[in-house]
Amino acid sequence: MNELRSAELGSDHGRDAGVETLDLWDVGDVVHELAQIRRHWRSTNARHVEHGAKGFPSRVRLAKIAEELSSALFPLRLGPDFVRQANEDTFITQTLQIAASRLHAQLRLELAYADEIESPLADQRATEIVVAFLQALPNLRRLLDLDIQAAFRGDPAARSIDEVLICYPGLLAIIHHRLAHTLYLMGAPLVARIISEISHGGTGIDIHPGAQIGKGFFIDHGTGVVIGETAVIGDNVRIYQGVTLGAKNFPTEADGALIKSLPRHPIIENDVVIYAGATILGRVTIGAGSEIGGNVWITHDIPPLSQVMQAREQKHLIRQARQQGITRSEFN
Repeated sequence: MNELRSAELGSDHGRDAGVETLDLWDVGDVVHELAQIRRHWRSTNARHVEHGAKGFPSRVRLAKIAEELSSALFPLRLGPDFVRQANEDTFITQTLQIAASRLHAQLRLELAYADEIESPLADQRATEIVVAFLQALPNLRRLLDLDIQAAFRGDPAARSIDEVLICYPGLLAIIHHRLAHTLYLMGAPLVARIISEISHGGTGIDIHPGAQIGKGFFIDHGTGVVIGETAVIGDNVRIYQGVTLGAKNFPTEADGALIKSLPRHPIIENDVVIYAGATILGRVTIGAGSEIGGNVWITHDIPPLSQVMQAREQKHLIRQARQQGITRSEFN
């Protein structure tokens, strides 16, 4: 153990830990027990076994890649403070070169892990994904411009487009989602999921990278929003904090294992507003132009141009019943 060098742990880890402290604590029994637990896990989870010494996509590195891609898309607002219009193309060129190379490395790790393909094939497939992903960035930027405009129009507290882009957690979440969804469709679901969970941790907004979201999407406030894998959201949809677009039940195989990837989340058509705390479950459709009030629970289709609101408070209904001489038992 004394011969272990910083580079073997990774430069950051080694620098923080310090080689001179590596024998300070008695961890031999812990290391041995953890090794036994790993062996047991791998032997009993053959379908999802960790493939030997193969690497695994890094959450830390993907967070940096997402940050770099965001700054390349919006260099003057999400990039470093030295970027100006005069040098933004140079900055974007350099940033995309770095981000693309780093993304390529993470994609190779996913492909080699998930498909157990040989390194040359993983390298070729990763290259194809990176090339297609880079070509998709201009259209992704166009979609994000519409999302920003929707947020500015939809929030009376927004003073400027720049404020929306820099400050709003809903915008940060949708930037990450559009990056992740693009990679998800290109065959990199694990890298995509890691990027989406990085955003989830930072914003409290949980959007599965498989969810399909149209243009002009706005999440106001955002905390506690959940959007499931097979949800489909149309254009110009606005949702508020605490909204859940979830599944109602989970069909299983004969052996009890969950059936994956079935359409099980809501379809939200164009121009729908969903207010705080609403829960919409199952493969139901919320018709275009509808307004879903706060804290409602929906498990059935809603026709277009509908308004779904909570019932009035029970105490008001009881008061009216008493005034009309209706007893509590009759009221219930």
